[in-house]
Amino acid sequence: MDEAREPTPHALTRFSDEVRGWFLDAFPEPTPLQECAWDVIEGGENALVIAPTGSGKTLAAFLFAIDELMREKAATADLPKKERPGKGVRVLYISPLKALGADVERNLQAPLAGIAARMAAAGGAMPEVRTGMRTGDTTPDQRRSLQRNPPDILITTPESLYLMLTSQARETLRTVETVIVDEVHALAGSKRGAHLALSLERLDDLLDEPAQRIGLSATVRPRDEIARFLGGPHPVRVVASEGRPDMDVRVRVPVRDMTAVPTFGGSDLTG
Repeated sequence: MDEAREPTPHALTRFSDEVRGWFLDAFPEPTPLQECAWDVIEGGENALVIAPTGSGKTLAAFLFAIDELMREKAATADLPKKERPGKGVRVLYISPLKALGADVERNLQAPLAGIAARMAAAGGAMPEVRTGMRTGDTTPDQRRSLQRNPPDILITTPESLYLMLTSQARETLRTVETVIVDEVHALAGSKRGAHLALSLERLDDLLDEPAQRIGLSATVRPRDEIARFLGGPHPVRVVASEGRPDMDVRVRVPVRDMTAVPTFGGSDLTG
C-alpha cells in the first residue's frame, strides 16, 4: 500500500463555499494530514489515516460526507417528499468506545449547524443532516425510533452493528456510502476486531456497491497490517503523520520547594 501523495494546493476549493467558509472561520487552515486525507477520500479510495490526537483526522474523515449530504439536502428540500431521496443511513461511524462515539456526535453539531446556517444566509434552504447513536445503552423505544426514522449519520459500536445486521434494522443500512472506523489500532488483532471485520463484509453484502472505508488510528505499526485489517479484500491507502501535536505544556508548583511543604493549621498538605 502506497503512502499518500503530498498535499495539493488550495485544498478547500474541493468543498462547497459554505463548507469552506465554515472551516476557515473555525480553523486557521487545514493541516497537512487533512489535505493528504482529502486527496485520497475525494477519489473514493479506502483510507487509513494514522496520526496523533489533535491532528484533525476525525474532521478529515467526515467533511466530504457532510458536504455531500448538505448539498443534497439543500437541492431536494423543495421537492415533494416522494421525490426526495429515501430514508436511510448514509454515514456509519463505528467506535469501540461508547464515550468516544458520544463525543463525536456532540462535536458534529458545530459543523452541521454552522454550514446549514451559511447555506440559509446565502438564500438557500436550511438543510437538516440528522445524527443518531445506537449502543448497548440505547433503549428499545430509541432503537425502534432509529429504525422508523433513520439518521443520516449513525454512530455505533462493533457489537451494536452486529445486532443491527442480524435484525430488521439492517434495512436502514442499505443506503450506507461511507464507513468510518475509529481507533482501528485498538481493534486490529483482537477477537473484537475479527468480529467487526466480518460485520463490515456483511454490510457490504447489503449494498449495491461496497462502502468507502475510512479508518482512524493513533500511531501504530506495522501500518500495512492495520490497513489490511480495515480493507479486508479491498485496497487501502495509508495517510500517515507521526509528528507530535503542538502542545503548550506548563508545570506550576504551588510552593518554592516541594521537599519542604509548609503546614497549615496543623494539617500537612502531603497527608
